[in-house]
Amino acid sequence: MRTLAALLLLILAALRPVPAAAHALDPGFLELSAMDAAQWRVSWRMPDVNGRPMPIVPVLPDTCQHTPPPAPAFDGRAWVTSYIATCPEGLAGATIGIEGLARTRTDVLVRYELTPGAAQTQRLTASAPSFTVPVDPGHGAVFASYVALGVTHILEGVDHLLFVFALLLLVRQPRRLLWAITAFTLAHSLTLAAATLGLLRLPSAPVEVVVALSIVFLAYELALPPERRDPVSERFPALVSFGFGLIHGLGFAGALREIGLPQSDIPLALLSFNIGVELGQLMFIALVLTIGYMARRMAPVLATHGARLSRLSSYGIGTIAAFWVIERIAAF
Repeated sequence: MRTLAALLLLILAALRPVPAAAHALDPGFLELSAMDAAQWRVSWRMPDVNGRPMPIVPVLPDTCQHTPPPAPAFDGRAWVTSYIATCPEGLAGATIGIEGLARTRTDVLVRYELTPGAAQTQRLTASAPSFTVPVDPGHGAVFASYVALGVTHILEGVDHLLFVFALLLLVRQPRRLLWAITAFTLAHSLTLAAATLGLLRLPSAPVEVVVALSIVFLAYELALPPERRDPVSERFPALVSFGFGLIHGLGFAGALREIGLPQSDIPLALLSFNIGVELGQLMFIALVLTIGYMARRMAPVLATHGARLSRLSSYGIGTIAAFWVIERIAAF
């Protein structure tokens, strides 16, 4: 598996858009907050593309009326506007969509309330730019929606994937690797639940810095010969991954707080999101192991350069993570 480290690192680096194009790949966000039985406050957030709002427009049900929305204002990352919509027949059973989304590479998260405080979410993509609001969402719809959101979040979270990737390179024995991954999953599940339920709350900015620092630590350990590595990380990798998993869980919780939870199904939504995160993580691990297996079969000679490629990968991982540390501290 180590023989493919450099190649997989390049793939991970490519997943993180360069600054000039990053905003074009950011998701849009549409929120419909119920004010009463017939009025909704519509908050609309459009990704930035070369200094202009992405040309996508929310399409509300035909029965809704609203005045022309104010011109969007740039908040430093995206373009935002808000207005009041009157929908005498409500939203249940109606169709909500995003005009122009099919021509983009982004997606839009829709958060809506049928009644005040009863939030639901739906993710729209280029292939599915609209949806029909269910009259009664039910437990199945909540489960499917939040599992999909969890999978999407982890697969778009390159920093979390880079941590898992570094862990795969650092821990060579399959049994110890299994325990390390399990410990990481358990830890981020605990802090995700605690932070989302309001039992634990930390500012997101320092949390994101520590997430990046955890990757720097693994990269440093990976660059050292096994006999010079930290005794704790070498003998008890599960303990190290558990500790850093607690911090990564707080990072997941920040995203979940932005999405919101349905007040009537908080435990189910939280469990579903966590399952989605874990499914996305397992998908990534399976991809890495599959590519590694195929490479060993197709080019056995690469095995003779495993140590050199491993060290090269550690430098690449550490460089990317160190850049994130500086970038996130500068954003305080």
